[in-house]
Amino acid sequence: MGDNETPVSSIPESKQERFSSIQSKFKESYGEDPTFFARAPGRVNLIGEHIDYCGYSVLPMAVEQDIVMAVSPDPSGKISLISSDSQFQAFEGDVSNINITKDVPHWYKYVLCGVLGIKEHFHTNDQTVKGFKAIVDGTVPKSAGLSSSSALVCCSALAMLRANKWHLAKDQLAELCAKCERYIGTEGGGMDQAISFTARAGWAKLIEFNPLRTTDVRLPENASFVVSNSLSEMNKAATPQFNTRVVECRLAAQVLAASQDGIKWREIKRLGELQEKLGVGLDDMLKLVAAQLHTEPYSKQEICQILGVGPEELAETSLSANTLHVETFYLYQRATHVYGEAKRVLRFKAVCDDQPADALLQLGQLMNESHASCRDLYDCSHPDLDKLVEICKKNGAVGSRMTGAGWGGCAVSIVKSGNILPLLTGTRDDYYKPTPARMAKVTESLFATTPGDGAAFYTL
Repeated sequence: MGDNETPVSSIPESKQERFSSIQSKFKESYGEDPTFFARAPGRVNLIGEHIDYCGYSVLPMAVEQDIVMAVSPDPSGKISLISSDSQFQAFEGDVSNINITKDVPHWYKYVLCGVLGIKEHFHTNDQTVKGFKAIVDGTVPKSAGLSSSSALVCCSALAMLRANKWHLAKDQLAELCAKCERYIGTEGGGMDQAISFTARAGWAKLIEFNPLRTTDVRLPENASFVVSNSLSEMNKAATPQFNTRVVECRLAAQVLAASQDGIKWREIKRLGELQEKLGVGLDDMLKLVAAQLHTEPYSKQEICQILGVGPEELAETSLSANTLHVETFYLYQRATHVYGEAKRVLRFKAVCDDQPADALLQLGQLMNESHASCRDLYDCSHPDLDKLVEICKKNGAVGSRMTGAGWGGCAVSIVKSGNILPLLTGTRDDYYKPTPARMAKVTESLFATTPGDGAAFYTL
């Protein structure tokens, strides 16, 4: 098997108890044993927030928390889904009639995204396509910024692939799953799917796009990471905040492009594309933003005047379905964040490559700067998340930042390996203990983590 194929392994000793429990649930529900298991991990993005969909590199690592599906192919083409968590309703459907509505983002719709993406890729006659029965079990906290939804999409794509004995390389799977998650209305950039498929235990990854490329990044030996969940949640498919930021970045790129001779703004969709067209560095792009964009919000009318279009054409060229109602856009702030964050990612990797004596301090400072930019320029943090970040730093984190889409969710902190326990204890006492509802969830919400492995199949 090549390095670019999803590995097939026997169940490791450390996972036997959990997989055995999922297998028992499968047999109880369907009256048979599963044929195989599929697994896809969640991820924590160390740095590079909200820039993948702008064409810039990001630097995540996979976490040990994951989505696991026990699967048995169904020759009738039926899809049967049961969650091991009884609060989530079961689902039954058929591969020949998958309709993913964007109104309510039920958990099973993410599974259907993966199923439909794989089916459409192979353009196979519906009558010959197998469905599958599955028990779905997850340990990635939902709506926390650790990519539980993308892990569901990736895991279901693997299930559909193996159920039909089809084959795709990991990089192809990553790109396909990034596209098919858009069926539910999320315009992400591909980081979550890329790290879920290509992660390597013990290493972070620099992920570049268009085309997708991944590079192993060696973290300092004395660096450990702690993830803490603010327990404030936002489902990015259920609210327009995420897609509004995507649109604001697109509009910023187009307005900047319109200010430059020889560039057709209609051909520009991403801030990264504009930099490439201009052939200049990130510092130059930051200067261009400062010179051409004003800090006050832009009205839709002003943008139409700058681009020389009416509202209908603007909707067609630049907006998305759930941002048509948005009337004001913060272009200066979003573009400044994106170009600044892209610089921080490159600096983070350079520090990891060089491993200077103060590497930990430098990485921590970059993470702190990233959080400030997400909070102040991208406006995607949350008061609880800001409070949590400060508590983590007070208790020994060298650096701490929001990770994931934001508006709640998790913080990731970098800490000297010997200081993990004081950080965990102090954060528990200062953030979780004062609120009984938070304290009740502290075990799943506060944990140290190391870079985990990528997606895999497991045989019985």
